[in-house]
Amino acid sequence: MVLLAAFGFLTVGAGPAAAEDGDVPWAVRTASNDFGSGRQNYTYTLNPGGQLKDGLVVVNRGVTPLDLAVYAADGFTTEAGQLDLVTKDAKSTRVGAWVHADRHDVTVRPGESVEVPFTVALPDNAAPGDYMGGIVTSLTQASEAGETPVDRRLGIRIRLRVGGELKPSLSVEDLHVRYSGTPNPFGKGDATVTYTIHNTGNAILTARQAVSISGPFGRLGVRAGQIDDSPPLLPGDTWKVSVPVHEVAPALRLTVTVTLVPLLTDASGSIAPLAMVETTTHAWTIAWALLLFVLVVLCGLVVAGLASRRRRRHAKPREDIRVPEAVEQAPRERETSHQ
Repeated sequence: MVLLAAFGFLTVGAGPAAAEDGDVPWAVRTASNDFGSGRQNYTYTLNPGGQLKDGLVVVNRGVTPLDLAVYAADGFTTEAGQLDLVTKDAKSTRVGAWVHADRHDVTVRPGESVEVPFTVALPDNAAPGDYMGGIVTSLTQASEAGETPVDRRLGIRIRLRVGGELKPSLSVEDLHVRYSGTPNPFGKGDATVTYTIHNTGNAILTARQAVSISGPFGRLGVRAGQIDDSPPLLPGDTWKVSVPVHEVAPALRLTVTVTLVPLLTDASGSIAPLAMVETTTHAWTIAWALLLFVLVVLCGLVVAGLASRRRRRHAKPREDIRVPEAVEQAPRERETSHQ
């Protein structure tokens, strides 16, 4: 099935919310109850084995009755960094398996609304930590071409924290650097630093990032420009990053440092920075243009030295001839002086 304009993690306000696709003739919102009214989404903290009840309100904004499927689903992070929900035919093992709607489908008359109660029931062995999922309404229709059915979904996300020890943790993996030199023998080049952020803990985290490159003994250091924070990463999620760094001196051996500050968001929306995570790697760089320049200079010096030596070699026999002549003339001068 094709998913159109339905966001598994649709953030809703105080009023009804609809998908961005204008063809979707219904809206969803959170029920008003002991948890509050006008909630943006569902946020719960529940211990293993615990249960709670809540509700989803479905509003028909169209002119014909709507028959909608209702189900819960696990969340995941897309390659674009967006939070989404698995489809109905995918197997859910966490939030999608722990949230149960009182009905699997609902019929809503034009201009009316229906509340669908649901229950969140955790197993006794639910592992502590953060989980993301959602409760979804969907309508399957034939496409305009009449071939592949179109599944239009509209839902509200559920963020669930299971009680127990929270262990937020991020790591940097597969850290590499690629250096591009410059034709200027005394110039600087560009580097590209790539790595993967891995959420190895049990809490949903966002990573604040910084990248720097330095030469031996920390000299000739340069920092990358501003890097956007990573999207919220679910436990177990990974996020690939590529960062350009300019004006890098080819200092033979480069040290690349990636620094992450994990950001933890609590139920109230407050963001707390956690202990910094730092990872380094090294790379060898050769300033080929400078090396070529040095070789040319050395070759020039060698050629000049050989030419000078050749000149001295040709000049040596002349001096040797003059020395014997001077020796021969010396006795003659002595004989002349005796006469």
